[in-house]
Amino acid sequence: MPATIAAPGSGATPWPSARTRPRNPPASGAPPGCPDDFGTVFCSTKPQGQGPQHPGGPVPDPTPAPGDDLTDDAADPKFVTALSRGLALLRAFNDGEVALSNQAFAARTGLPKATVTRLTYTLCKLGYLVQTEPGGEYRLGPGVLALGYGMIAGMEIKDRAQLELAEICRGDNPHVAAALGERYGHSVVYLATHRSPNSVSMVFHLGAQVPLFHSAIGRAILMALPEDQQDALLDEAQSAAKPAERARLADGLARGRADFARFGYCTSFGEWRKEINGIAVPVKPVQGGSVYAINVGGFGFLNPAETLTDHYAPRLLRAAQTLSLRP
Repeated sequence: MPATIAAPGSGATPWPSARTRPRNPPASGAPPGCPDDFGTVFCSTKPQGQGPQHPGGPVPDPTPAPGDDLTDDAADPKFVTALSRGLALLRAFNDGEVALSNQAFAARTGLPKATVTRLTYTLCKLGYLVQTEPGGEYRLGPGVLALGYGMIAGMEIKDRAQLELAEICRGDNPHVAAALGERYGHSVVYLATHRSPNSVSMVFHLGAQVPLFHSAIGRAILMALPEDQQDALLDEAQSAAKPAERARLADGLARGRADFARFGYCTSFGEWRKEINGIAVPVKPVQGGSVYAINVGGFGFLNPAETLTDHYAPRLLRAAQTLSLRP
């Protein structure tokens, strides 16, 4: 029987060591791209002077309108609906988008436009959004960047991971990249990245998000969780997905389980984005806490499946074991 690496905690999928490499499956369709990094500092976060000023200029009139509803959820007295809706606006930006209008926010979040107007006003006053011009669109403000860096600065594993990611990418291949990620809802957020000099993959950026069930790193994080929690996350994702996407989500989890049981790591060869290949392994601190994963990959025509499984999988497994030795 092949050697195994004991998984920290109980109830999680066993952690086997690397074995024979997986076969490259046919590439499938890919969902839209992932968001890029946390944003760019655009201006000061403090309003200057008196009146309705904020970072970036005047703000819209916050007067409530018919249909405006920012009340709390009566079914859950601890849940602040207004806060949830404000955060939904900050999550509405897609890959490559710099600015959005109130109309776009309303369409993406399903909130009434009057509610969106009040939320964008408040977020501008706090520095989390910046209005490009009076009556114009909004872009992410410096407050978002400050939150992101505040979160990352408190993570000791990020600093240790940088050394391991650099070691994974070491060698003659100038087109490979590696990252450390943590689950965020049904996505994975990159907390640390390392790219070889000529790597041009647009998905290996600090703060980038990749899908939980279709990416190698997402599947690796799932494999560090108990199976009942994996199933619960799948149910949540399927409930929020279109009917045509639900079977593909289930296939992603099944593929992750099969890969991990057989090889000791998870793969995604053209399954998330047809041009991207990657492999990943979970990282779980011995003393509990957050579950992370590390991956390695890049454009498939520069990083074929055989290269990743034969050359990089052993490095990936060693790095994950090293990072798991300390919380």
